[in-house]
Amino acid sequence: MFSRRRVRSAPVGAAAALVLVLTSAGTAWAGLREASASSPTAAAATTREPSCDPIAEFHPGDFSNPSRIDSKWLPLAPGTQFVLEGSTGVLAHRVVFTVTDLTKVINGVRTVVMFDVDINEGEVVEAELAFFAQDNAANIWSVGEYPEEFEGGVFVGAPNTWIAGVAGAQAGVLVLGDPQLGTPSYLQGFSPDIGFLDCAKVLKTGEQVCVPVNCFNDVLVVNEWSPLEPGGRQRKYYAPGVGNVQIGVVGDKEGETLVLVKRVRLGPRALAKARDEALKLEKRAYQVSDVYRQTPPAEQIGR
Repeated sequence: MFSRRRVRSAPVGAAAALVLVLTSAGTAWAGLREASASSPTAAAATTREPSCDPIAEFHPGDFSNPSRIDSKWLPLAPGTQFVLEGSTGVLAHRVVFTVTDLTKVINGVRTVVMFDVDINEGEVVEAELAFFAQDNAANIWSVGEYPEEFEGGVFVGAPNTWIAGVAGAQAGVLVLGDPQLGTPSYLQGFSPDIGFLDCAKVLKTGEQVCVPVNCFNDVLVVNEWSPLEPGGRQRKYYAPGVGNVQIGVVGDKEGETLVLVKRVRLGPRALAKARDEALKLEKRAYQVSDVYRQTPPAEQIGR
């Protein structure tokens, strides 16, 4: 939710939908990989959706305190937990995002470790570690992801892992520090190794949105898409001082809308449990992912 776009299709199930998406993206990518393994613009030159370029270069020197994410649009203090719920009309869907008290150095920058759990009808279909950092201009960068997939409660792999600086992958901006209408489309992340390319553009500012937890004013609306996956776009709504409060889909009849139903600050015991779960994922990541093995271990803040 905070990072790579998810495509859900209730009639065929989450896992099958994911296979369909990855198959189409992989087919599109196969003819492009040789032409350019390092340029997002070149990679998307023959796709239907518009591509994007990095809005800024990723330089470690531009990150004075990267693991302090206090952006107006997506504050990520350790222990913050977001719960979003939605339904495609067939399956109840719940996603829990927890900001852990772990950090991890990726591509020369110390990132915050986010632990996400994606649940359909009470069953975990994905668990993920995602890595974010804030630069000196308050831009929040997406620096990598390790998403585990499950079928029937059984781990089946993590083929969509990407880490900035490894195998040609590039970090991208998840949320701009000073979003303005008219800003060009910008890169959110790129990995030629797995055929991943996400773009975004500021769509609206000053909107009002009501979700179960509250009604919010001055909401930022961002359009997101992948040039490798023509068709539907994801639309994210960011409330100032709160974060992502709603996610909708445009151009996909089977797409769902996720809304924020709870945002809490975890106590020490609950945060420790989330940290332990995140470290379990990391332990397996080192066993199953060649890409992940090229990163140093996550560290608890203050230790």
